[in-house]
Amino acid sequence: MPATKSGGEINEWGRHETEEERADRKWGELIQEVRVAQTGVQILFGFLLTVVFQQKYDSLPQTDKTIYIVTVVLGAATTGALIGPVSLHRLVSGRRVKAEAVELASRMTFVGLALLLATMTSSLVLILRVATHNGVVPWIVTAVVAWYALCWYVVPLWARRRHTTE
Repeated sequence: MPATKSGGEINEWGRHETEEERADRKWGELIQEVRVAQTGVQILFGFLLTVVFQQKYDSLPQTDKTIYIVTVVLGAATTGALIGPVSLHRLVSGRRVKAEAVELASRMTFVGLALLLATMTSSLVLILRVATHNGVVPWIVTAVVAWYALCWYVVPLWARRRHTTE
């Protein structure tokens, strides 16, 4: 490893940190990201759970009820994936597997974000179908999903490719 000006060593990622320090840093960054997503998912899921108890629910066409059920299941799966890293950390804490836990938690978070995209899409379909009863719904949903994909995947992947150094 090359020496820094202060005499310490720089790791392969260009940082002055040990493997353990790197795992700690990555865990801290990941958990902050998950907190943002968890809050939104929990609020959305909470609202979804109340829909079935509204009077209008019984008068919905079967298609809308099916979309609702799919949306609730997706919301539950999303919640599980995004809360999973917390449980993982609790159960492996102190076992000297932080680097592995960070990798697993990162994968759970990625799955959670993909499920969140599906949950948001399904929610939007349901809400717009009930609110508008109009053929423009698929176009609106497609535009919003494209926006999510751009913000959540295209721009980050572009930035990763553009700014990653060898």
